[in-house]
Amino acid sequence: MFLVLENVLDAPTIDGLRATLAGARFAEGTSTAGWYARGVKNNLQTNHDAGAQKVHQALLRHRNFRAAAQPNVILPPTFSRYVPGMGYGSHVDEAIMGAPQAVRTDIALTLFLSDPSTYDGGELVVETYSGKTSYKLPAGHAILYPATSLHHVAPITRGERLAAVLWIQSLVRDAGKREILYDLDTLRKSLWQSSGQVKTPESDLAARTYANLLRLWADP
Repeated sequence: MFLVLENVLDAPTIDGLRATLAGARFAEGTSTAGWYARGVKNNLQTNHDAGAQKVHQALLRHRNFRAAAQPNVILPPTFSRYVPGMGYGSHVDEAIMGAPQAVRTDIALTLFLSDPSTYDGGELVVETYSGKTSYKLPAGHAILYPATSLHHVAPITRGERLAAVLWIQSLVRDAGKREILYDLDTLRKSLWQSSGQVKTPESDLAARTYANLLRLWADP
């Protein structure tokens, strides 16, 4: 499932992150690339504990993120910087990341930190059998997508692109089952709202079905 998450970060938090990252020390992105991606990765990146904590907290407060990802483990974000001439060619993310504990990367997330009007290029392009889809979102918005996808970051021709990139191991490994749960969660919340937040047989049935499917499919 590909899902745009709106307003993950508010404007003051984005401004604070930008200010923090302006003074951070960035390294060549190839330092963390696997052998398959090293030849096509051309960016700068850094880790920042305080920034990572803000991103994690914001994601866990975001209802659509929780409903769509069913997160079990959220890896710390990497903050990436692209300036003119930089890009990241077509690649697929590593299946297992993390140390000392191995984490399966089911889902990838890119959180945009730069205003899209301030740079040219830099689209996240996800490649599927039905074609390519580009994402260049407002600052504070994120795109959630399967880590199994081939994708690339288009070269930057003007300005600077800042983003936070992270990966999630889901409680529900199967992407199709996660999508069913997301749809059912949307339905049960819609029934609750349309009834004036009064329990009905229909809302009870939707809630029970959601809980039992999650109980059946989740693998903590």
